[in-house]
Amino acid sequence: MFARSQDVWRPLPGALLATVLDAIYWPSAASREAAHSSCEATVHKIKSTNVDSADANPQEDHLADIADLAPSGPGTRPSWLKVSLPKGAGYRKVQQLTVEHELHTVCQSAHCPNIGECWGAGTATFMILGNICTRSCGFCAVLTGRPLKLDEDEPRRVAASVQSLKLKHAVITSVNRDELADGGARVFANTILEVRQASPTCRVEVLIPDFRGNWDALQMILDAKPHILNHNTETVPRLYRRVRPQARYDRSLELLDRAKKQGAFTKTGIMIGIGETDEEIVEVMRDLRQVDCDVLTIGQYLQPTRNHLPVQRYVHPKKFLLLRKIALELGFRYCESGALVRSSYHAEEQVA
Repeated sequence: MFARSQDVWRPLPGALLATVLDAIYWPSAASREAAHSSCEATVHKIKSTNVDSADANPQEDHLADIADLAPSGPGTRPSWLKVSLPKGAGYRKVQQLTVEHELHTVCQSAHCPNIGECWGAGTATFMILGNICTRSCGFCAVLTGRPLKLDEDEPRRVAASVQSLKLKHAVITSVNRDELADGGARVFANTILEVRQASPTCRVEVLIPDFRGNWDALQMILDAKPHILNHNTETVPRLYRRVRPQARYDRSLELLDRAKKQGAFTKTGIMIGIGETDEEIVEVMRDLRQVDCDVLTIGQYLQPTRNHLPVQRYVHPKKFLLLRKIALELGFRYCESGALVRSSYHAEEQVA
């Protein structure tokens, strides 16, 4: 049933693995339903104050005029998705640092197409809490399974790497650690503090999980005062069960809402081409503006392996430009929208 090797489940998206992991990391059905009810109440409040049809954005009418491409076969991609092989001194320096400091990057673990560009420019997104995730998202290349013991020295090593690279903007993310009571929030907070101490002028952006709705865990992150708090929405609510089976759309909105109400600069990202409609994309934008999210990133979903969800369409570059225009007109302070855009792509440019 599971392709297992050394306590690692290879990516097997679907309800079965989601149900197993949900049972492992939730102590009881009652606790699970209590958390879900809280999130549903929040999203109902958001929906009840949503923008009405009278405020419809005229740019939305033009989305249907731009034709997307259907996949034509395994391994085939349109020309705008071609990238150069990673190379150069900057790339080799980041690669060497990750080896020396025994660090993981989401650039490698998630098969990011921009690794050559970003590492060549001397930037990277550090992935803490190990490289094995407790969730089975249908789009993600990070391994699913039983995580290793927490590495308490990891925050110091991340800070040392940031200092060595002389970064002005550091992005820190993680796998999900649902087996931990705080979801790894304490290590996240310690990493923020270590980076700030080692590089006082460096901006710190964190891309955090939802901590299963543990708002005390979120508070640990907020108390460490990152410059940007990012939590990805990933997709439209209709597709959550298939794309993010252990997550909840309403819970992600509530997380962003709680962070914003404490004064955080908030950010989120979505991927498209996985089965959503253009209308659903705009509806998600509206929901995000209702929780006053500041920054939105939009990128093309690319299937990392044949075990992951297939691409349903390759969105045309012109549509990405139009989606950016719609996002800005809806009130986002910044929107990075393009086929190869990922959550931390050009992150240093998204804050004044």
